Amino acid sequence: MQLSERGKIDIDKPLITYLPYFKLNDERYKTITIKQMLNHTSGMPDVNDYEWEKAVADEGAAERYTRSLSDQKMVSNPGAEFHYSNMAFDVMGDLIAKVSGMSFEKYVKDNILTPLEMKETSFYFPETKKKLRTTPHTGKPPVVRPVYPYNRMHAPSSTLNTNVLDLSHWAIANIYGGKYKNKQIISPSTYAMMFAPTFIIDPNQKISIGLSWFMRPDNGVMNYSHDGGDLGYRSSLTIIPEKKIGIIILSNTDEIQILEVRDKVLDILRSTSRL
Repeated sequence: MQLSERGKIDIDKPLITYLPYFKLNDERYKTITIKQMLNHTSGMPDVNDYEWEKAVADEGAAERYTRSLSDQKMVSNPGAEFHYSNMAFDVMGDLIAKVSGMSFEKYVKDNILTPLEMKETSFYFPETKKKLRTTPHTGKPPVVRPVYPYNRMHAPSSTLNTNVLDLSHWAIANIYGGKYKNKQIISPSTYAMMFAPTFIIDPNQKISIGLSWFMRPDNGVMNYSHDGGDLGYRSSLTIIPEKKIGIIILSNTDEIQILEVRDKVLDILRSTSRL
């Protein structure tokens, strides 16, 4: 969205406007917009194989990944249905690199991580200080699993290494409309656009998605969240801008019911009249 503010991209234009070599095995790919990729309605499938055992780290990895998708079939018409797609986000990493003129990782570091003083956050695991590393656990009783090697093709969707302190800076910036201390990484008006519902996912539970943020009302107050996980890890970030509250949960086991933990925290906040 920074690149949109700077006039580098128009999120309502088709992706192929900026990445003409992007192609899927379905003519509908030509109409996929950047906005549809941001709210997971592009119709693109999710990643089936992250190829951790064939990890690559060279500068050309992002473009090669985009070019490798020509045999992939779409799962719905663009804009018609919600289908979470890490594939779409990995391709957007290539998009960011092409329109900004720098690698995806460098762009994020220079324009987000550094201004927000997220000093121990990196897409490259070997850069993480040993004292901040965690070991993934799976199963009951828990079994220690090896950490996946870094695969640059999937850095945009899957390889961010961070911690609660750094992530709290990100939460603060989102709570305060793009501002952290005296640094404005994105305008409040753009944040309002990101937080506006773009697609209803579950009308019964009133769950919608904005631009990558999931949202649902809770006691008359809107909660914005995004959760994630992999083998041996779970994560959850929830912000409530109206109440200036952020909830961060990071786990190095995938057995945790992380949304239940988040909801327990919300219950505690309600009991103390914070919500």
